[in-house]
Amino acid sequence: MSGKLRWKVVGLNMLFVTAVLLAIFIAVVSSARISLRQNTELQLRQALDGRMAQGGLPCFVAEVFPSGTAHISGSAYDRLDEDTLRKLVQDCMAQSEDAGVLPDYHLRYLRTAGFVTVRIAFADSSLEQATLRNLIITSLLIGLAALAVLFGCSYVLSGFVTRPVEKAWQEQRRFLSDASHELKTPLTVILSSADLLAENGENVYVDNIRSESRRMKKLVESMLTLSRADDGHHMTLMPLDWSDLLADTALLFEPVAFEAGHELRYRIEKGVQINGNDEALRQLAGILLDNAIKYAASDTPIYLTLAKRDKRAVLTVENSGAPIPPEKAARLFERFYRADESRSGGDGFGLGLSIAQSIVQEHKGTIRCECDERSTRFIVDLPLQNGGTL
Repeated sequence: MSGKLRWKVVGLNMLFVTAVLLAIFIAVVSSARISLRQNTELQLRQALDGRMAQGGLPCFVAEVFPSGTAHISGSAYDRLDEDTLRKLVQDCMAQSEDAGVLPDYHLRYLRTAGFVTVRIAFADSSLEQATLRNLIITSLLIGLAALAVLFGCSYVLSGFVTRPVEKAWQEQRRFLSDASHELKTPLTVILSSADLLAENGENVYVDNIRSESRRMKKLVESMLTLSRADDGHHMTLMPLDWSDLLADTALLFEPVAFEAGHELRYRIEKGVQINGNDEALRQLAGILLDNAIKYAASDTPIYLTLAKRDKRAVLTVENSGAPIPPEKAARLFERFYRADESRSGGDGFGLGLSIAQSIVQEHKGTIRCECDERSTRFIVDLPLQNGGTL
């Protein structure tokens, strides 16, 4: 938890810093582009007025007469032949804007119309483009260096920020684990004593004691399971036949479903091999089937299917009934959350799906819930053994 929280803090910090640096970069480059353009256009205006700036950009002026002939002045056109100059002037006269860039020639132009002639000033834009390109490269290098430094600082500082949260989280997990362990022993004693009392027939309230004790024991065991998952205790995964395991579990739940007024129908593809923990996967299948039986509409069947899909083993448990609202569906895997307490029978704690999710995650898989107007489906996707190869 600490590592994930720390990286989340670092990620948010870097996202914010990157956004700020990007905004600064865009502002600097835009400002530089405008400044360079304005500087070039100023020199072009001076050239049109016959005031060639000393030490400025190489410029030349074309004065175009109504007959189409042009008079060129300025030394910068010496490198251009007559055909190129003619094509250049024609392209510039064809432009809709009085100022702009001719990218094919790397020239910026400024055009002004007189009483008789049209005067066009040209300046080499290569220096402008090179200056802007160097600014962009320099800014990017500085930005990347700044991001690297800020990343290091953010990572170090995030340790101080998350330390109190980590301490509180550790204390909470320690309390949960310790409380569960402390409760488990007296509950076992209570259950044993209740069984002895029941055998001797000495107390009419024995059944209530046994029922509530078993319920509390189930809660404690569920809390212990989640506590071990939070503490990073990994299950031992071994090659097993997922098909046989599900078939055994389905057989155990057939009478349970029948007593609740449902038929359990299952279609299990044979030979689905995965790496998993036998006990945990039986618990996973039991949780999903128990959940489907509890919330299925009256006199409707429960469906369990297992199939191979793209090197994955896909388990689906489906029951008919009213759809789960989206706001409740989004919280189904939260601890102690029950979408419909009135139909849980009072014997659930809202931990079953949380445990199912932790088991699936331990097996490197995914679990999700899908609903439509007629049914609810829980879909578990687990990797096949050796990627599905024999």
